[in-house]
Amino acid sequence: MPKSKRNRPVTLSKTKKKGREHKENVVNAIRESVEKYDSVYVFTFENMRNLKFKEFRDQLKSSSRFFLGSNKVMQVALGRSVADEIRPGLHKISKLLRGDSGLCFTSLPKEEVERLFNEYEDYDFARTGSIATEKVELNEGPLDQFTHEMEPFLRKQGMPVRLNKGVVELVSDFIVCEEGKPLSPEAARILVVYWV
Repeated sequence: MPKSKRNRPVTLSKTKKKGREHKENVVNAIRESVEKYDSVYVFTFENMRNLKFKEFRDQLKSSSRFFLGSNKVMQVALGRSVADEIRPGLHKISKLLRGDSGLCFTSLPKEEVERLFNEYEDYDFARTGSIATEKVELNEGPLDQFTHEMEPFLRKQGMPVRLNKGVVELVSDFIVCEEGKPLSPEAARILVVYWV
């Protein structure tokens, strides 16, 4: 059959697959950590920012090692059943690796680890789809927190605004988000500029 001459999309990205070698390196690193550290913890996360996690990881760098990635690769490293586990009882930990989770190998005592994880909380702006924790309503009138350059941006986000003598003015009351409802992309962007 002749080769088709119709237009086909061609990807221009040059990303290389990590492949089997990378997975084997992760498995070996996890197995080395099992031998090096006294205990292992499974932690779960949601809506995690890489920079914030990096800061937390740096706090514990001297006494701990974190692994994030494919749950199946981590399960293989620990052992999925009694027959292939590398230490007694580790196959039970591999069953806990579900969804957004990771491993923390550490030599710290249990109370210290729990305290560090419970105390660490960092606030950041809500993303699209996050559930709003409160109702944010902007009242009609001048919006002094926004500069005149922000007016076109605010109009693009659906806000009824106009410039009045160089001051951004809200033409009518505007509800940015309702408590308990997911944030729209526009609401998330407005909240970022509103709270800055």
